[in-house]
Amino acid sequence: MLLEGENIGFRYERNSWLFQNLNISIESGEVVGLRGPSGYGKTTLGQILAGHQMPQEGQVTIDGQALPLKGYHPVQLVFQHPERAVNPRWRIQRVLEEGGKPDSDLLSALGIQKEWLKRSPHELSGGELQRICIARALGNETRFLIADEMTTMLDAITQAQIWQSVLEIARARKLGLLVISHDQHLIKRICGRWISLSEH
Repeated sequence: MLLEGENIGFRYERNSWLFQNLNISIESGEVVGLRGPSGYGKTTLGQILAGHQMPQEGQVTIDGQALPLKGYHPVQLVFQHPERAVNPRWRIQRVLEEGGKPDSDLLSALGIQKEWLKRSPHELSGGELQRICIARALGNETRFLIADEMTTMLDAITQAQIWQSVLEIARARKLGLLVISHDQHLIKRICGRWISLSEH
């Protein structure tokens, strides 16, 4: 499969363009890095590719077809702050089930413990909650995962554990992965190639 953004342009209201005529493609099984200074639109581009934002110019397609407007979205996005991405009133089990019934092998691969499922989000650490958000994003119909500064808030050991798990799952399922990060060492270590928004 191929996730493609063609001639993408975006700006907020009448501000200057964040980017224009931007082309990006990610194939199944490919790990691509996206880097660039703050304010250059890395997060916005991730949101456009995942269908959270509409570009003012250009289009996003999967295998030449427009992104779906209904049902489960094949492009999933994991944000930097997991506490903002979950309903604080829901139990963890319900949060997970937003992405479909969670696979027990997936939960095990991500180091998610069964007792967490009965808790509320505020009862988990940032690293634990981020694992939940990743598991939710990795439903059976997910084909591409966009990781927007996904582990920035976590300690180095937790970061390494999560990335190892995610890369193994992506490899096994031939998922396309877009890694948005300021961390050049991370991008160079895990990505087959990278794109710099500052060059556009």
